[in-house]
Amino acid sequence: MQALSPLSVKALLADGKEFAFLDVREAGEFGEGHPFLAIPLAYSRLEADIDRLVPRRSTRIILIDGGNGVARRAAEALAAWGYSDLSITEGGVAAWQAAGLVLFKGVNLPSKTFGELAEAALGTPHISARQLQQWQASGHPLVVLDGRPLAEFNKMSIPGAISCPNGELALRHADLIPDAQTTVVVNCAGRTRSIVGAQTLRDLGLPNPIYALENGTQGWYLNDLPLDHGQSRSYPEHRRAPAPEVAARLAQLSAEHGVERIGAAGLAVWLADPERTTYLLDVRSPEEFAASPIAGVAHAPGGQLVQATDQYLGTRNARLVLVDTDGLRAPMTAVWLRRLGHEAYIATPDALPAIPAVQPAAAALPRIRSADLAADPAAYDLVDLRDSASYRAGHIAGARWSIRPLLQRNDGARPTVFITAEPALAAAAARDVGGTALVLTEGPAQWRHAGLEVVASADVPSDAERIDYLFFVHDRHSGNKAAARAYLEWETGLLAQIDAQERALFCLR
Repeated sequence: MQALSPLSVKALLADGKEFAFLDVREAGEFGEGHPFLAIPLAYSRLEADIDRLVPRRSTRIILIDGGNGVARRAAEALAAWGYSDLSITEGGVAAWQAAGLVLFKGVNLPSKTFGELAEAALGTPHISARQLQQWQASGHPLVVLDGRPLAEFNKMSIPGAISCPNGELALRHADLIPDAQTTVVVNCAGRTRSIVGAQTLRDLGLPNPIYALENGTQGWYLNDLPLDHGQSRSYPEHRRAPAPEVAARLAQLSAEHGVERIGAAGLAVWLADPERTTYLLDVRSPEEFAASPIAGVAHAPGGQLVQATDQYLGTRNARLVLVDTDGLRAPMTAVWLRRLGHEAYIATPDALPAIPAVQPAAAALPRIRSADLAADPAAYDLVDLRDSASYRAGHIAGARWSIRPLLQRNDGARPTVFITAEPALAAAAARDVGGTALVLTEGPAQWRHAGLEVVASADVPSDAERIDYLFFVHDRHSGNKAAARAYLEWETGLLAQIDAQERALFCLR
């Protein structure tokens, strides 16, 4: 394991070779400021997520932390997990900033920044919330499509809008847009998916007037217009095939952006290549993936993959092979990924691997039931590993909240009981704590039924201790206009912060 200066790391990120630049701080710390290409992989989730994000064990990995030694602990854990090329960034994010390098607030930085670049480079038109409201009031022929997943749509939506995640547009737009004269407006909560969704329909060659809703649901709310809540309007079961011109247009776009098809023989060579990483990604909807998963292929719904590449792809400069069952969604997603600077391909129907990937199983801890714990809770050191918001809402009396970077070695006086619904997180935490450890995976309903006292704590852990919670985006969807304005200012201000090296990542033309 070697230590690299921030400037050395910055240069390494531009050498064209594969790398995984992993920020092992917790979500709240990461969101308050991180390098542009850093991938969020909190130390508390390291072993749970590393195989998905960085599947090749010999990948060049650079770790960064808050300068508190967590990166070294993470490197040691990854070495034990089988990773062989590990470095840490000297001094963490404080040294990064002291070297004159920028720390960016927020999450999904490459995709968010790309959206701002794409709007200008591709000429994606937008309209204001007031203009949309006037069209709705006047009966203007109009369809409003929300490019977010249904769960996000359900929280708040534009009145009359229909949920159609961006990754589904190439397949389903014919079911949602009645004719060529209907105006189409695409929205999201803020900006990026509004822009990408509207431009997707324009890229497909639709003759309709097509617009992105400026600033999404937040812009609507900031104009004092009422939002809907709890809606579930979504695209119907696929019935109408897109016009033949759409497939032809997708073939043209694919050729323009270098999106090639890869067959069984070529994919077998790539998967056996020890020097390169190949991601296999199923871009279909969650419902389709759940109904018919493809062995060895990870789920990454197309719209969210473009919106949040850092949640799916830990290795930069890797190969991405996309899979669908319709020949429309994968090509459109691949075009966007190429624009984002990724090497994206489409799998032919015969190319899918027959053998599922085998992941190493995490060591399991013995489980304890709520009823057994209730017999003598004082006999155990109770450590609640759930998120801090859940702990505040209700936890077992006597349990303390903690997160893996903050854990101390067990003094051996009492066995530790980790409280979490994810046994893998407890097993990882147990390696740091040592001693005898068990896991309680049952939740508050079972605790109460067993007779355990459940208490709430509005201020414990304190805000300062809640390193798992991203205060930066707090309240922007909860009636706080100042928070919504601050978020939109952050989003539109990203372009002013990136340097030439970061701008050169994208391939917009």
